[in-house]
Parts: sequence; C-alpha cells; structure tokens
Amino acid sequence: MNLGISVNQEELLELLLHVAPIRPVFIWGAPGIGKSSLVETFAESVGLPCVSLLGSQLAPEDIIGIPQIQEDVSTFLPPKIIAKKEPYCLFLDELNACSQEVQKAFYSLIHEHRIGEYHLPDGSIVIGAGNRAQDSAIVKTMSSALINRMFHVELKANARQWLAWAYEQELHPYVTDYICQRPDHLFAAPPKTEEPYSTPRSWHMLSDALKEYGDVLDEHTLRVLAYGMLSSQHAGMFLAYTKQLSNRHLLSDIIKGNAHWPSKAEERDVLYFLAQSFRAQLLHDLPRHKQKLNKETQFLAHRAKALIKELSRINQEIAQMVVSAEEDQTLPDWFLVEIVRDLPRLVS
Repeated sequence: MNLGISVNQEELLELLLHVAPIRPVFIWGAPGIGKSSLVETFAESVGLPCVSLLGSQLAPEDIIGIPQIQEDVSTFLPPKIIAKKEPYCLFLDELNACSQEVQKAFYSLIHEHRIGEYHLPDGSIVIGAGNRAQDSAIVKTMSSALINRMFHVELKANARQWLAWAYEQELHPYVTDYICQRPDHLFAAPPKTEEPYSTPRSWHMLSDALKEYGDVLDEHTLRVLAYGMLSSQHAGMFLAYTKQLSNRHLLSDIIKGNAHWPSKAEERDVLYFLAQSFRAQLLHDLPRHKQKLNKETQFLAHRAKALIKELSRINQEIAQMVVSAEEDQTLPDWFLVEIVRDLPRLVS
C-alpha cells in the first residue's frame, strides 16, 4: 500500500475520533511502530473496551462461529469474544496477514458490523491494522473489495510524541536521553536480512531489560542487550553514548567551551557519537535563513565553526560527516557557505 502521505500519533488519534465511529479504519505501518497501543489508547479515550483479534492466527470459524441446529434449521453461533451485548472497539490486528478465507469472513463484519444474524451493538467501532509489504513482515494481498470497505491511513514514528509517552511511562533514562539526542534513531527501516532493528517497541524492550538489570549491568551485558534489540549502527552509537556518560564528554559542555572533543584513539566511538549528535543539533536548531538567527543560534553558529575546525584536526573524516549531505538532510546553505570560506578543504 502506497498512500503518498502519512500521519503521526496525534494526527491519527484525531482522525480516529472523527472517522472510526462512522467508517471502518485500516492503519498501515511498520512493525513495532505503536499501532496496537495507539488503538488501545483511542478505545480508552472514547470509553469503549478494546477486543483484539490477531489475523495471522485466525481461522474462518473464529469469525463466523460454528453451526448449530435450532428448530430444524441451522444457525451460526458467533464466538464469545465477538458476541458482546455492549458496544466495544473491535481491533483486527495483522488483518492483511490472514488467509483469503479469513479475509472473506471479515467482509460483512467490516462493512455491516454483522456476522450472520449477530449484529455488533450500536456504537461499536471496527479498526484494522497491518504491516506494509516493504517491511519484510508476513503480508498477504488484500482483495480490492476488502480494501474498498475501509478508510486507509499510514502511521509514522514521531520522536517528540514518543518521548512524551516514554517519560510518562518512566522508561529507563538511558533510552529517553539517547532518543532525545538522536531522535532519528527511534526507528530504522526493516533490514533485508534477519537481524534486529530499531523501533519504538525495541527501545521499550531495551528499557525494560535495563531496568531489570539495574545497577549490576556491566559493559559486556549492555553490549549484548543493545545489539540484541537495535539496529547494529544504533546499538554502537547507544554504547558510545553510555560510555561518554562516564567520561563526562557531554555535548552541551563542549558547545559551551567547558570541555573538548575526546581525542584519544580508544575514545573514537565516543567522538563519532558526539559528532553525530552535534550534526543532529545543528540540523534542528539552525534556521534555514540567516535572517532568522537569534542570540542563541548566533552563538551556536559561531561555536559550531570553531568546533568543526577543532574536530577536523582530530579526525577530518568525522568532521566531514558533520557537514555532509545525508538522506536529503543538509545544513543551511548560508552556514555551508561560511564553512566553505573558512574550511574549503573540509567541504571538498
């Protein structure tokens, strides 16, 4: 499914409030991005219990029920989990992972809120969700008839909103602090090979493990946990972040002039993490137009040029990484012009 537009968590909740009561909604998104928890949050916000069915584990009789003879005629008895007397939110998770036979069983349920002779109570809401084909997950083609019965929306990860939730849930400070510095590491596209990759779910899992170990966590175990739940690049940067905590090479202190870039060979991973975090801060804080600079960003721009120059003396490759274009993310043109003027060899 290629919708051409996606929404964040807040936007999706707003859409569900307005659309889900009148039409079935299907949420597309990568595994671990938070589709299930968001539907549960929505159901709680409208005062409805949430009943979840996992499409990949259903057979047709799990939806339409089993036949029973009553007064010389047969009738289907719907499953107890679906046949409720009070309105509820029915969440069909991994709907596009179920077989064609199960999808057929969903037709009347999605379109008419009906299974045989049983009708969902008035006020009930039906929401489906599934992964995308490009996510290397279990996905089967949905029929055009089923697709046409639902409103479709794609959910994307939003670091700011996830952090607000993470602080509320009291996730481990290592995780929240790291994502605060590297919001671009909250989610990574699923790899082509079978290996862990970063999602909001995997960061939550890492937080649970870190809290379970507590103070007895050693460096080797931390490495095992990080590489067992995150993308390898993110795991390496996360370990560098934890190392720089003990070394006290904090980026804010470096920018203020209270500390310097780590220059020892054994601290190269810490240097790389700090440089990447420095680049992320410049991308976030520096305005696209120089006229919009204020006192704080003027100081940042001034210090940034000096710090990039200092960084180039330690490792020119890492300094080039700070100012290079990456995944359509470039520093403001006016800032790059000043870098070219002051450090032409670095940019070339």
